[in-house]
Amino acid sequence: MRRDDGAFEESFSRFVRERGEHHLRVAALLTGDWQAGEDLVQASLIKLYRAWPRLDISAAPDAYLNRIMVNTHRSWWRARWRREAPVDAIPEGVGGEDAADRHALGLTVRAALSRLPRQQRAVLVLRYFADLPEAEVARILGCSTGTIKTHAHRGLRALRDQLAGELPAHAVNETPAQRHDKG
Repeated sequence: MRRDDGAFEESFSRFVRERGEHHLRVAALLTGDWQAGEDLVQASLIKLYRAWPRLDISAAPDAYLNRIMVNTHRSWWRARWRREAPVDAIPEGVGGEDAADRHALGLTVRAALSRLPRQQRAVLVLRYFADLPEAEVARILGCSTGTIKTHAHRGLRALRDQLAGELPAHAVNETPAQRHDKG
């Protein structure tokens, strides 16, 4: 497919419209910051756009974009690229207490995620937020499933330790599978 082909442009645009919000949330969790996540998605989408004509788009290109985002974030990390730290105070805004509570919980969890080593954070985001199987996370990160299991175990334990004083005991000790079964 050539770049000037309308089908190329339309298929890429459709993918971004349909999956862009999801990948933005994944990127925000990977980076620990919403604005840095936006930068990561933008940089990754540029790389995906360049590779789009060579991809088999009959299969969802989500995994390819996830890998691009992880590798791009890794290269930024190695270059000592820094982001703004999450704020301690919840911004004033509209919405009820439930929205404020969800926002506060999100800030707390994102702050805890940002304190994890980048590999543990990437595993937790891809495994539990993006809901990818261990084998897919291993393929994206270029390591074994055993390594993914180890990083997931250690990352969850570290999150529990960090959040123990900030969240109710049942929320900290609940496994992702238990939360999934409730919803």
